[in-house]
Amino acid sequence: MLQCLLREVRSCVRYKCGLFNTIQDVLRQRPGWVEVKDDGEWDFNWCDVGWLRENFDHSYMEEHVRINHFRNHYELTRKNLMVKNLKRYRKNLERDIGRMEASRCDFFPCTFALPSEYHLFVEEFKRSPGSTWIMKPVAKSQGKGIFLFRKLKDIMDWKKTRTHIQIDNTALTQDGTRSEEQKDTAQVESYVAQRYIENPYLINGRKFDLRVYVLVTSYVPLKAWLYRDGFARFSSTRFSLSSIDDKYMHLTNVAVQKTAPDYDPEKGCKWQMQQLRRYLTAKHGREMVETLFKEMDNIFVRSLQSVQKVIINDKHCFELYGYDILLDQNLKPWLIEVNASPSHTPSSQEDYEMKCRLLEDTLNVVDMEGRLTGKEKRVGGYDLMWNDGPVYREDVNLETFGSSCFTANTHLGNLTVLLMRTFCGNKSLHFQDK
Repeated sequence: MLQCLLREVRSCVRYKCGLFNTIQDVLRQRPGWVEVKDDGEWDFNWCDVGWLRENFDHSYMEEHVRINHFRNHYELTRKNLMVKNLKRYRKNLERDIGRMEASRCDFFPCTFALPSEYHLFVEEFKRSPGSTWIMKPVAKSQGKGIFLFRKLKDIMDWKKTRTHIQIDNTALTQDGTRSEEQKDTAQVESYVAQRYIENPYLINGRKFDLRVYVLVTSYVPLKAWLYRDGFARFSSTRFSLSSIDDKYMHLTNVAVQKTAPDYDPEKGCKWQMQQLRRYLTAKHGREMVETLFKEMDNIFVRSLQSVQKVIINDKHCFELYGYDILLDQNLKPWLIEVNASPSHTPSSQEDYEMKCRLLEDTLNVVDMEGRLTGKEKRVGGYDLMWNDGPVYREDVNLETFGSSCFTANTHLGNLTVLLMRTFCGNKSLHFQDK
């Protein structure tokens, strides 16, 4: 009786949303969900990280309440902290298990935090003169503040410009406060200098990266879901190392590419993940592509494990991460960064529909309505990838696999599975607890 009463109460979910894009559409169309304004009590909050920073520590949350960020999500999503945690994790693996195991974390480019590791960076820079490096602000997104360089002089020019900007930011507006733009610039004090991947995999001569979605519903124990769909983001200009100042050639961010003179908003600059997987399979064969996607699975799991002990686990929190992966000519995947607030603003109708499915399925996994049993391995387009240990596919014979070699319960870009879901209808839910 009590259980039925609880489910009845939960059939109406009061939600708060601080964003105005696809997520608002999805929340408004969800049966039984009601939006609350201002200081109204809520059961579910899809907030931006700014709201979290200002309000989380002062908010009392009842047992059933959910919010879309972990308190210190930035341990994985700030570029400098991500690398710091990965380096520490790799070092611990080498000490506790051995170099072979630690080598499975060699999936991120050589990176230094500036200004704190400037002297270490200079030593590495001088070991490989002529190499290309890329400079990124640690807390900005959408390609803002990024540039490529090959000379230390470029760093000195950057430091002078940065100092000038910080001095300008001391100026106040007429009402005695800083503008939003000044606040934004003042917050970005640290950069990372990262060795540029000079041999990216090219399609039609153009560079691209992958956006992959990983949903974490718990860090202790670690429980992570991998979304089957995603996309490749292409540059609009053919790749060449002869020009490192062309942002349309080297940066694949949609926010950058849509400002290109020849950008077509109808076509966009994206391939769906299944289209990319089909292309790679036709060109390189199924076995090689299976290996590539297994290596990507390894990136997702290892990166989450690298922050598992430092993220403040909270049963009220979940996180939808946007992973950015770059492939090189050898089909080796490189982790470029992880986003805590991956853009849900669509660049085309196809992109809008994919993001609607993604967000609907995210809400289904979070399960405010209490419909799941907790034993599901698949919910909509999500596959349970890790549940305090690897989750295996149903057709895997465990006796034939060692601890370091397993076939994960993942289907990223799997064309057959995605087509079946399309034919069954995007609005239908698929819960599987085999």
